[in-house]
Amino acid sequence: MGHFMNRIDKKFKELKKENKTASVVYVTAGDPFLAVTKKIVFKLEDSGADIIELGVPFSDPLADGPTIQAASARALKNKTSLKGIISLVRELRKKTDIPLVFMMYYNSIFRFGVEKFVRAAKSSGVDGVIVPDLPPEEAGDLINISKKSGFATIFLLAPTSTKKRMQLISKHSTGFIYYVSSTGVTGVRKKLPVEIKGHIGQIKKITNKPVCIGFGISSPKQAKAMAELSDGVIVGSAVVKIIEKNLNKKDLVEKVGRFVKGLSNAVHNK
Repeated sequence: MGHFMNRIDKKFKELKKENKTASVVYVTAGDPFLAVTKKIVFKLEDSGADIIELGVPFSDPLADGPTIQAASARALKNKTSLKGIISLVRELRKKTDIPLVFMMYYNSIFRFGVEKFVRAAKSSGVDGVIVPDLPPEEAGDLINISKKSGFATIFLLAPTSTKKRMQLISKHSTGFIYYVSSTGVTGVRKKLPVEIKGHIGQIKKITNKPVCIGFGISSPKQAKAMAELSDGVIVGSAVVKIIEKNLNKKDLVEKVGRFVKGLSNAVHNK
């Protein structure tokens, strides 16, 4: 489907024209409830987010640090399901065209059925998927089915990735390439590794696909530094932490919005 341009591609094209880096924000869907996630998504868009990642909660989230694990547990306690999150996207699409990406574990896709999953996600308005525990070598089914329908498959690169690995990921990653800035689980980092600049430079020699940096970015200052190196800055745990701290507060959505506004401004005014 060459004529069809995914919302993610469109967004990066727009931002490139303005010489801006994308502000990409992650939240766990259903934390604390899907109805709140809906409000949060609209607030994130208002606060300058360009792309939103919706985490699909999973009972055994290997790549996630304690913050996102706890969010997953809260969402599962309220019976948040993949079907429910797909319905949420259908609702969101009545009012917003912001690129939406699922971040989830392969088990959830496999259980749903790969083809059925891509069809359901795509038709509800999801633009792509990030599957941290699925390397491209094992993603044949997902890649082939997604390609046919213009659904993005976003793969991860790490500081430890070899050149060969960079080439493989660059070939199969659509939408953008997710650069994990520090090895280990997700979480907030006080300091970000200095060698990122060199790595991103190497990746950029291999591909012209957008590269977004994630894992551990927690302050406008860090976000700005990363925005200078990349096409997108991904903030997750720091946002989820604010949700966790304000679970029963009336101004939960407002607080998330304020935090994301500060980060998005830093990313956009690099």
